[in-house]
Amino acid sequence: MADSDNPSVPEAKAGRPPTATAAEAPTPADPPRGGEGGRGARWRRRRPAGTDPADGDPPRPRSWRDGAGRWRRGKAVVIAALALSAMMLLHSRIPNAIGNIGSLVQTFLPWFGLLVPVLLVCALFSRSITAVAAVTVSALVWMNLFAGLLVDKTGEGGALTVVSHNVDAENPDPTATARQLMETDADLIALQEMPRGELAQYAATLGEEYSYAAVEGTVGLWSRYPLTDTEPVDLGLGWNRALRTTATVPEFGDMAIYVAHLPSVRVQFRAGFTAGQRDDSANRLARAIADDPHERAILLGDLNGTMNDRSLAPLTSQLRSTQGAAGAGFGFTFPAEFPVTRIDHILVREVEPVSSWSLPVTGSDHRPVAARLDP
Repeated sequence: MADSDNPSVPEAKAGRPPTATAAEAPTPADPPRGGEGGRGARWRRRRPAGTDPADGDPPRPRSWRDGAGRWRRGKAVVIAALALSAMMLLHSRIPNAIGNIGSLVQTFLPWFGLLVPVLLVCALFSRSITAVAAVTVSALVWMNLFAGLLVDKTGEGGALTVVSHNVDAENPDPTATARQLMETDADLIALQEMPRGELAQYAATLGEEYSYAAVEGTVGLWSRYPLTDTEPVDLGLGWNRALRTTATVPEFGDMAIYVAHLPSVRVQFRAGFTAGQRDDSANRLARAIADDPHERAILLGDLNGTMNDRSLAPLTSQLRSTQGAAGAGFGFTFPAEFPVTRIDHILVREVEPVSSWSLPVTGSDHRPVAARLDP
C-alpha cells in the first residue's frame, strides 16, 4: 500500500488535536484551563456528590445577618408578644360582659409574666431581631405594672400591728390557729369564716391576751384597746359577714375598723368567672366606709379579689393597700400551701403603712396577713 494509506506519524504529531472520549470530556464544573488558581476556580468548583444543581445547595444555619425574610422570621412570636403587651396594658378595657373575663384576667394578671421568658426563647431560636424587640416590649410592660411590688418597701417600727385571717370553716385545730396568730404580738386580730360551733374556742384562746372583742356572725375582732359602737354591715347576703366598730388607740385616737368576708367567686366552664354577689357586696361595703364619720379607717378581711380587679374599685379607690405601699413581693395568700393570688387584704385610710407581709401557713386554706401602721 502507499504511504498515505498507512501514516507513520501519530495524529498528535500531525498537528491535529486528539479526539476526547465521553468519559474524558470535562464537566461544566471543571476548573478552567487557566489552572487551579484561575479566577474560574473560585466559583466553578466541583460540587460534592449528591449536591448537583438539581438537588440544590445544602441548607446552611440561619444567621442573624440574613437579609432574606428578615422581617418575616419569628412572625408568630412577634404577634404573640404584641398581643400579650396589649392585654397587660389594656387589662381594664377587657369586657366583663361575657363570664366576667376581665376580672378573671386581672385576678391572675401577674402570672402572665411567665409567658415572657417562653416567648424570648422562641425569639432567640428563630434568630429574629424583630421578635426579640417585641418580647422586650412585653417585658417592659410587665415591669411597669409589677416591678414596684418586687421592691422591698418594708420599714422599721410602727405604732400599731394588725393581723387578718380567714381561719377556714373546716380548720381542724382552731385553738392552734388562734395561738399562732397571738405569737405575732398584734394589737388587733381580725378573723373571718368562723363557724358558730367553734366561736367559743377562738374567743377563749384570744381572750387570754385581748380584753376587747367584737363579733358579728362569722367575723370577729379582738383588740388590746377599747372597742365601741360595734354593728353589722349589711352585705346583702341575708346573714352577717361584716362588722364595723370604733377602736380607741393611743397615738391614733378613734378610728373605724371594718372586718369583712365578701362572697366567694367561682370559675365555671359555662358561666365563666361568677362574681355577681361579690361585686354587689363590695359596693355596699364601700358605701358604708365612704359614709363613715371617722377619717381614719382600716379594712381587714377576705375580699375574694385582688387589687387589680376592677370590681373592687369602689374600695380600692378610697383605701390604700398596705402590701402595695409597704410590702415586699406580691404577698400571695391563697391557696395556703401554694398561693397564687392575694385575696386577703389590709386596706387603710388616713393611716401610714410601715410594713406589710404574709404569715406562715396555719390550719386554714388561706394565709394570714399582717401590717404595722403609724398615724
